[in-house]
Amino acid sequence: MATSTELEAVVTYLERERGVDRETVLQAIESSVEQAARKNTRVSADFKVRIDRKTLEIKAWDVYAVSDSSHGFGIVTVEQARRFDPNVNEGDTVKISMPASKLGRIAAQTAKQTIMQKIREAERANIYNEYKNREGEIVSGSVKLIARRDVFIELGKTEAVMPAKECLPMEEYRVGDTVRAYVLRVQNETSGPAVTLSRACPEFVKALFRQEVSEVADGSVEIVSIARDPGRRSKVAVRSLDPFSRIDPASACIGTKGNRVRAIVQELNNEKLDVVRYSDDPEEFVREALKPAVVSTIDVDDDAHTVYVTVPADKLSLAIGRSAQNVRLAMRLTGWKIMISADQDPEFDEPVQEELDSQTFEDKRMKMIQALATDLNIPVELAERIFEKGFHTPEGILTAELAYFQSQIELSDELVQDVYARARAVVDAKGE
Repeated sequence: MATSTELEAVVTYLERERGVDRETVLQAIESSVEQAARKNTRVSADFKVRIDRKTLEIKAWDVYAVSDSSHGFGIVTVEQARRFDPNVNEGDTVKISMPASKLGRIAAQTAKQTIMQKIREAERANIYNEYKNREGEIVSGSVKLIARRDVFIELGKTEAVMPAKECLPMEEYRVGDTVRAYVLRVQNETSGPAVTLSRACPEFVKALFRQEVSEVADGSVEIVSIARDPGRRSKVAVRSLDPFSRIDPASACIGTKGNRVRAIVQELNNEKLDVVRYSDDPEEFVREALKPAVVSTIDVDDDAHTVYVTVPADKLSLAIGRSAQNVRLAMRLTGWKIMISADQDPEFDEPVQEELDSQTFEDKRMKMIQALATDLNIPVELAERIFEKGFHTPEGILTAELAYFQSQIELSDELVQDVYARARAVVDAKGE
């Protein structure tokens, strides 16, 4: 067993370097030595170990019955008992000290293993208690390891993980890099507390606004909703909660000469960021959400929870966005389904214009879906699913990377790769 000097060194190290409470360490040692001794040494169930809190001297003793008429383990004679307690009599019990060194090598080894187990449990409890109330905060740490695209980050005495799906797609991490991330969740698992970080979740953007915009931090400006395509673009809807304030919520978030939003964009590795004004009026909210596109007309179908929008023909691609990003984020931000079409083109001849006027929006939609199915030689049902995700033409499919296209369509790898290959073949054929 360790001497008091050795024990002092161990306790001090665990207390200062590992953050384990001194009393927790001492209790763990006492308990583990008792358990080890009971398993490997002839001691009774009343065997006890105590450590002096000042000197750290280890004391051990067992309790024996006093009897001159009985013999066996756990029993001593009156004469033997009075060596330890002069006032003991027949039928009493007596505490007999046992040198810790006599507990044996096996007991010492078992005690050491048990001590380390209890120390690890205490460390895990400390980590969990420290971080369980920090969910929703931004923390900073150093990259310790990268394994299978998961990034392990050292946060002081704690190791957290940022899974690949929570990393920004275009960011590269190297061991030793300093990383700021959002504490997504803290779980107390059997293997220890798991701290999961994220830079890709919408909440990270919200937390950055709390740090950079005082009006968001004090609650006078509220972030109502966020729609995010991590690493590419985010849309943030804000409103003022102070009825007497003349502060424009969007301007407050953007800052003078864009200094506030610029700091957030830099932290997000130059991810595009649109700050829009929230409105209870769906027409106004959708109009704001589709910026930078300019909307010509808006019609709201409450029953279908759909907003029909027209934009100038030369701005249609801007309104939809690459890979339908702009309209897709606008739908997430507002919670409304948005259907976009172009204004009538004055250069159309009269018969063509009349034909377009006679078509309903659904007719146009189904013709586009049928055209996509024909071009790719795929079932109409599959074409409709692809169309609903914002990919309206073979060219539109190829504007997205295969991995991104696959994440949006959510079908089998084989089927998605086949569709992507068909789109490439169509586009290549048109270019010949």
